[in-house]
Amino acid sequence: MLIQRPKKILTLSVCLLLTACAPAVPRAATPKLIAATKPVMDTSETQNKILPLKGAIGAHDPVIIKADGVYYRFATGPGIPIGCSKDLLSWVECGRVFNRLPVSIYKAVPKVQDLWAPDISYFNGKYYLYYSGSSFGSNQSAIALATNTTLDSTRKEYKWVDEGVIVQSQPSYAYNAIDPNLVQAQDGTLWLAFGSYWTGIKLQQLDPKTGQALSNTPLHAIAQRYENNGSIEGSFIVYRAGYYYLFVSFDYCCQGVNSNYNIRVGRSKAIIGPYLDQSGKEMLKGGGTLVLDGKTAFKGPGHNAILIEGDKYYLVYHAYDVKSNGTPLLHIEELLWDKDGWLRAPSQRIE
Repeated sequence: MLIQRPKKILTLSVCLLLTACAPAVPRAATPKLIAATKPVMDTSETQNKILPLKGAIGAHDPVIIKADGVYYRFATGPGIPIGCSKDLLSWVECGRVFNRLPVSIYKAVPKVQDLWAPDISYFNGKYYLYYSGSSFGSNQSAIALATNTTLDSTRKEYKWVDEGVIVQSQPSYAYNAIDPNLVQAQDGTLWLAFGSYWTGIKLQQLDPKTGQALSNTPLHAIAQRYENNGSIEGSFIVYRAGYYYLFVSFDYCCQGVNSNYNIRVGRSKAIIGPYLDQSGKEMLKGGGTLVLDGKTAFKGPGHNAILIEGDKYYLVYHAYDVKSNGTPLLHIEELLWDKDGWLRAPSQRIE
């Protein structure tokens, strides 16, 4: 089975308001549609790795996939807003996944107000959209699935189907079922990474035929923090040159220019870990090599996805724009790799 991640082959109506992705940390307000402010770069070589985005680039927790020559961006927000681009540079808004909360997520989390952190993949002839719902400062949360045979809303077969809840958590649980990411291992098995705060990032095996959770399979712990209130979330896994790379976000989002979110990474030879950072520290013990943190023009970069085009790995993330009073904006830049297979973002200054 071939699974397409964002351009790679691998892997009841209620008022909708943005809330929190972790205990006592509120989600940002619905982003404005304004141009991004980019940091001043050290060299022209790194500068041209950062895409000059324009148009409707307001986004929180973005993920991108390419389908039929069009890039589609999904993000946190009322109904899961969708952005479209033909060149990955100029963006327009092109609708939402849902006009009202899906019944399955509402039943699992009655206090849900908004839908967070979508993840999009293509396999078995369908697009699989995993997304999460929760309530403020609680781990009464759920990850649900919607499928569609096309992302082109002008086609008559365009219809998002509610496939129900995949994973959920309750206040008595030691984890928080939000921030899903689908990944296919090299042996063809299908997995869902998720988690936020509490005991960190988990990995659940899925049925490769349906995308549903496999029953009677263990939940694997792959990353955890023990400082700053255990602030780790937004996991995303990709495979490259013999390693699975686990990206996560440390610290706090959703506070505008006061956000200190930052992107970290570790890698493993096996999908279930152990994941080690560049210094050799296990991510289950708080490890994570810095990929990107906020500097002068933007703050709190985080909740990243990876878009793969040929041999290029694009870091897709949001950051809070200082010149627009902390509005979260979409950023895309091509990752830089060293000879040992470690990476950094072009906009990360070496200081």
